[in-house]
Amino acid sequence: MPATNPHQSATRAAITAEVDALLDRSCDGIVMDGPADRTVSVLTRETVYRGAVFTVEDMRLALPGADGKTTEVRRQVLRHAPCVVMLVHDEARDLYLLEREYRVGSDLFAYGLPAGLMDPGEQVEPAALRELEEETGVAPATPEDVTFDHVGAFYSSEGMSDELANIMVLHLRRWVSRPKHFDPDEHVESAWVTWEQLTGVPVTASNSVIAIQHETIRRLREGGNV
Repeated sequence: MPATNPHQSATRAAITAEVDALLDRSCDGIVMDGPADRTVSVLTRETVYRGAVFTVEDMRLALPGADGKTTEVRRQVLRHAPCVVMLVHDEARDLYLLEREYRVGSDLFAYGLPAGLMDPGEQVEPAALRELEEETGVAPATPEDVTFDHVGAFYSSEGMSDELANIMVLHLRRWVSRPKHFDPDEHVESAWVTWEQLTGVPVTASNSVIAIQHETIRRLREGGNV
């Protein structure tokens, strides 16, 4: 991951404090400017569904009040492993990897980017390279032939899920083709496309759109074709 700039961190902390003060003016009695993991108490927690990929918990929580009391709320949360999402760029040909597969949430044969779940204890960059090779058969020729441009880690839907998407752009100088490894019920197509083709098809997954927008900014800054 990129190193943290101390000046940027200090600036962000100052801006956050200013914004918190503005939001506090509309406080309805719940104290929200402290770290939630220290101020919100879990009263009860029950797993009400356990599937192949995620579980669902029904929770009763106590939110901290400005008067020293607490307010009880009920929430359901979908527990999901973190994932990696990659926009993959072949620098020599200025092409990008695009995928298509059936997505049950949107009920579409959807265009998207290589992505997948991280294994327990797995780091972000090794997970990205593993998923890329498994889904597309693409792997950097050497460790020096890939540059990771980390966009950030974002919750896919923080109101209902704890899935954290690690979004990045992978710039490949040289790559090799290796066998793909799909799960028995996984069916994914992939192809190298031009930037015009990538941005000309309807990509509907928000995490993929974030990666593409990030790359759009890079291309604009470097004077590339957008």
